[in-house]
Amino acid sequence: MCAAMSNSEYSPALKQEIERYLQTGDYDQYYRAWPEGGILHRAQMMDAVLRKELIARTQYCAREASKPLTIPEKDFTALTRTKVIPMVHGLFPQAEREVVVGVLEKSVIFLTPDSIAGILEKVGFLNTAWDLANLYLTSIGAPCLSEEAMRLEGLSEETTCFVSMRYFSQKDRFADFIVHEAAHIFHNCKRETIGLPHTRTREWLLEIDYRKRETFAYACEAYSRILELSRTGAQRKAFLEEYTANSLTGDDRVDDEEIVDILAEAISVRNGWKRILKRCAPQRRKPQSEAIASVRAE
Repeated sequence: MCAAMSNSEYSPALKQEIERYLQTGDYDQYYRAWPEGGILHRAQMMDAVLRKELIARTQYCAREASKPLTIPEKDFTALTRTKVIPMVHGLFPQAEREVVVGVLEKSVIFLTPDSIAGILEKVGFLNTAWDLANLYLTSIGAPCLSEEAMRLEGLSEETTCFVSMRYFSQKDRFADFIVHEAAHIFHNCKRETIGLPHTRTREWLLEIDYRKRETFAYACEAYSRILELSRTGAQRKAFLEEYTANSLTGDDRVDDEEIVDILAEAISVRNGWKRILKRCAPQRRKPQSEAIASVRAE
């Protein structure tokens, strides 16, 4: 955990609230520590102060990085496009693909020393800013703001994915944070928002069961890597066996055996992306008349 700093210009109550936020990511949503004004004024002032102090603390902690962060000379937009095209082509009709790819290639943001301050200043929610600060510090081998901080590799907020620079030093060859985080955009972005046809039952880019969102993302991530690494069906089976033996998620939000089962189905068909989506789609209720008929038949 990074050592605390103090700022003498703040009142004791404000200092306490700032430190609470820096240590936990939590804050008083009524902003009562700000000494004057209505709630809108207090919210604006406290938001600015908390972000300012978060940026300062993050930069301070970054000085204790265990190793310098080497930034690869890459076109991040082109890299993202290359990574997401197979997934988009497998999940969307031809008429929609370029629109979806265009959204995704602009939605992936890498956390670098040059970008981190601007990201923390502009990201929508204060708790997301706190998580991103810890994600960045972890990626450069610096102490986190708190021992309670989650050890993340990437994070999504609405239609934006944030990816740490550890992406380029990842040793697990079945991991791909770009694909994982991009997969979450499908259930966070409405079709209407990006100009695609929509109906009452087709509101989001993809309809994914709420309980299966992480399962979907992990399955897409592993499947994308298996496809990149393999050329034949035999190779895909071999890589799935290797994934099963060495690269399971360890995430208690998902069932690893279910992901392996989904991947086994996916590699056995021509378009495995559709099979992954089918396994993670919401269960449709039968119409009442059909359900009654089914009961009578029994």
